[in-house]
Amino acid sequence: MSTPRLPRHATKIVATLGPASNTLDLLEQMILHKVSVVRLNFSHGTAQDHIDRASMVREAARRTGREVAIMADLQGPKIRVGKFAEGKVWLEPGEKFVLDASRTEPGDVNEVGLDYKDLPRDVKAGDTLLLNDGLIVLDVTAVKGDAVHTRVRLGGELSNNKGINKQGGGLTAPALTAKDMEDIKTAMSFQADYVAVSFPKNATDMEMARQLCNVAAAEFGHKPGMIAKMERAEAIPKLEEILRASDGIMVARGDLAVEVGNAAVPALQKKMIRMAREMDKVVITATQMMESMITNPVPTRAEVSDVANAVLDGTDAVMLSAETASGRYPLETVQEMSKICEAAEAAEDPHLDADFSGQSYSRIDQSIAMGALFTAHHLGAKAIVALTESGSTPLWMSRHRAHIPMYALTSRLSTQRKMALYRNVRPLLMDSESDRDTALMQAEAHLKKRGIVQTGDVYAITCGEPMGAPGGTNMLKICRVG
Repeated sequence: MSTPRLPRHATKIVATLGPASNTLDLLEQMILHKVSVVRLNFSHGTAQDHIDRASMVREAARRTGREVAIMADLQGPKIRVGKFAEGKVWLEPGEKFVLDASRTEPGDVNEVGLDYKDLPRDVKAGDTLLLNDGLIVLDVTAVKGDAVHTRVRLGGELSNNKGINKQGGGLTAPALTAKDMEDIKTAMSFQADYVAVSFPKNATDMEMARQLCNVAAAEFGHKPGMIAKMERAEAIPKLEEILRASDGIMVARGDLAVEVGNAAVPALQKKMIRMAREMDKVVITATQMMESMITNPVPTRAEVSDVANAVLDGTDAVMLSAETASGRYPLETVQEMSKICEAAEAAEDPHLDADFSGQSYSRIDQSIAMGALFTAHHLGAKAIVALTESGSTPLWMSRHRAHIPMYALTSRLSTQRKMALYRNVRPLLMDSESDRDTALMQAEAHLKKRGIVQTGDVYAITCGEPMGAPGGTNMLKICRVG
């Protein structure tokens, strides 16, 4: 029986671990089908659950020979209603409904308590509240002490602990809660490669999260990449400052759509992807990408188009949430997403020359990176190889649409794992070697052993001299395999 061909695509896949995918064998298969980043959702499970899953990810990577990044996704503030006596109620349009921060007993059809006690101070008469991802719409009629009085505009079933959003944004809940601070310590105990921060409003939120992560990881000599989840309306005008304070962003379309409206999200997605790439940051597109495959074995045509459009926009990664965490078809969903990424990339028409016109680079290492792209593109090189310590050179090259595979060779395991998120970058671990010529020979041998290049192939290689200095890339060499 022949082995099925695995798709080859530049766009990375982020898969969320959960009950449906919590076995080593299944995780190995998902990694073989091009999952490059595994997301641990800290909204669910205990600290030990996450530690055990992280250990499983590292073991699956070892077994498959493909290093993957671990992303710890913090829960953020719980802006939710409380619980109901019967578990749920049915709200009728036109009826009154009260959200009471002081209520301790279970709710009913007239009133419910709040997990988020500051809601009465954040809203006023005339505001609109959206519950359960916008399926329930309440108009605020008055605020009396701890009670927010509303009238139901769009009714339906409301069950325990459903989320609350304010249309247009404006809830003052801090991005980092006490739980998040403890979860950061847990994530750093297994050196998560990325930490995703929920509901940041500005650069300060991201700077605080980075500081907490660096302190918690100091004993391991580790510094994770910081991902800002763009899901608050008030974060959109601060996009540029948030990007500067982060290593990347997640286009978190769920809560964002509730706050700004569904119709605004596609254009915002394109803007965020474009700005992230221009600022040399990574970007993940997330939420409901293959939602129907939670219960169905094939995606809808609309979902196929959604994933393909994100790929064509230039996203580094597309993300699966409940599809792999709790869905019926976790592996099949990854397989389908891989095929969509491959097909979308095949339709791309790279215009590298346009990327260089009118551009100037003041840094030597960045100029070398751009020179490697330009030269390899015009020579029809088989591959671009970067010997890297920090991963900066491969990151810069990955911001451009080059249909030339990029291989990043590093002696640092943490750098290899972090680069797993970069579009069109295949990170490989190689032994460190201080002598440049020996390192270059090792690099070519490494590529030949893996079948990446063969006799007669041309490839471009970048490195720094002296070797091993982060940010020291200062050499470009064009090689023909002998």
